[in-house]
Amino acid sequence: MASEEQCSAPLRWRSISLTHVEYPAGDLTGQVLACMSLLPIAILVGFVTLIVFKRELHTISFFGGLIMNEGLNWLLKHILQEPRPCGGHTSVTTEYGMPSSHSQFIWFFVVYFFLFLYLRMHQTNNARCVELLWRHILSITLLAVALFVSYSRVYLLYHTWSQVIYGGVAGMVMGVVWFFITQEVLTPLFPKIAAWPISEFFLVRDTSLIPNILWFEYTVTRSETINEKINFKIQ
Repeated sequence: MASEEQCSAPLRWRSISLTHVEYPAGDLTGQVLACMSLLPIAILVGFVTLIVFKRELHTISFFGGLIMNEGLNWLLKHILQEPRPCGGHTSVTTEYGMPSSHSQFIWFFVVYFFLFLYLRMHQTNNARCVELLWRHILSITLLAVALFVSYSRVYLLYHTWSQVIYGGVAGMVMGVVWFFITQEVLTPLFPKIAAWPISEFFLVRDTSLIPNILWFEYTVTRSETINEKINFKIQ
């Protein structure tokens, strides 16, 4: 007879190479969700790439908000000290699970991006219906991604539902707060910051006065390309 209680029979876990995100061996759904849970890492890599090549102050501010959001998550975890569910994982960076860092990260990103998309970017061309359509499609896609990432943490037994929900709420609140801090406090300072000698040296720029940066970059690039073609023919 067994002399002590145990958790239900532990699953055999496999990890995705280099990441140590584990999923049940032979579980295709778990493998897909494990890949989905890697999206925060992909987002961070994307931000670093954008900062290196674009050097735009709003992007730097967005990234800074993500880092502060992660710092808040670390602080909350060590204050609450709620353990993770019994899952047999050995590769977690901390034993505490409240709130979920993945959930808090992805919901910060999604909420901030929503606000940026609908409040920061304005219409500048005549394709009103087309622009609204791609914004709505992108918003729905981001929402689905956030839901899948959050669900993956429960499915893979890294977190409980309450840990994921509270993480999502914390991330959404932080996203709203940081967006309005960026818009109302930092954005008016961006032109001065961009004019600093060190900013000019590192080619840091401010595009906050451009209502639709995607349309602006498209039109500038197109005009420059046409001019280069004309100059080449003349030569």
